[in-house]
Amino acid sequence: MNAHTSSHHDDGSAGPALAFGVDVGGSGVKGAPVDLATGELAQDRHRIPTPQPSTPQAVAEVIGRLVDEYDLPTDVPLGVAFPAPLQRGVVRSMANLDQSWTGVDVPALLGRETGRHVVAVNDADAAGVAEVRYGAARDTDGVVLVATLGTGIGSALIVDGILLPNSELGHLEIDGYDAETRASEAARDREDLSWEQWAERLQRYFGVVEDLLSPDLVVVGGGVSKKHEKFLPLLHLRAPVVPARLRNAAGIVGAAALAAEDARRAAAAR
Repeated sequence: MNAHTSSHHDDGSAGPALAFGVDVGGSGVKGAPVDLATGELAQDRHRIPTPQPSTPQAVAEVIGRLVDEYDLPTDVPLGVAFPAPLQRGVVRSMANLDQSWTGVDVPALLGRETGRHVVAVNDADAAGVAEVRYGAARDTDGVVLVATLGTGIGSALIVDGILLPNSELGHLEIDGYDAETRASEAARDREDLSWEQWAERLQRYFGVVEDLLSPDLVVVGGGVSKKHEKFLPLLHLRAPVVPARLRNAAGIVGAAALAAEDARRAAAAR
């Protein structure tokens, strides 16, 4: 049985078929319940603007309000995709929200606010998990690299269905540059690069990553993946390169899936 499909075989006692996913961004906080059998949103997602200043308590209250908009049993766990590296749920450093987040234990804070079992994960990692469980990498064993091209380059590394968190491969130094300053979608816009010019930079970036990690599949996400036919065919890697499938829902879906899994483990340990 594939490691990443094992959680689909529910006999009713294996835990909730529903979890709530939240995606926290610099401008908005989005959330919805997720059907874990299909990876689809069980109800329409809601969005609340990110409070200013975006302090931990202010954001926690917004997440609480978001969850309260849905009538969910208290045992439905909460997964949060968060725009920062997290070590066992604790924020290591913060770029997109208020600096007072550094050092905060996100699951502890949100557990107090919502009374639910909470898991917090880096947003790129959440999107990667969603692609492996339900999306473009669903049938792939081995090493999957999910890269999101946007303001920077987000990365998620999943090995046989298990996430290696906080890989931050957009910050590799390549040719004397922080890779994402040359190869992100923001760099393409900023420098007005043609698709071909940008693809050369992506080729250099993914070539280095491939030499380091030998992935079995590379999945490319971010908004620009909608135009994947303009640049993915220009890349020549050993591994197949495919566009992400879950688009904007990926963070919500991946965080929810990880929360359900963690809640199951916690229940089994009791």
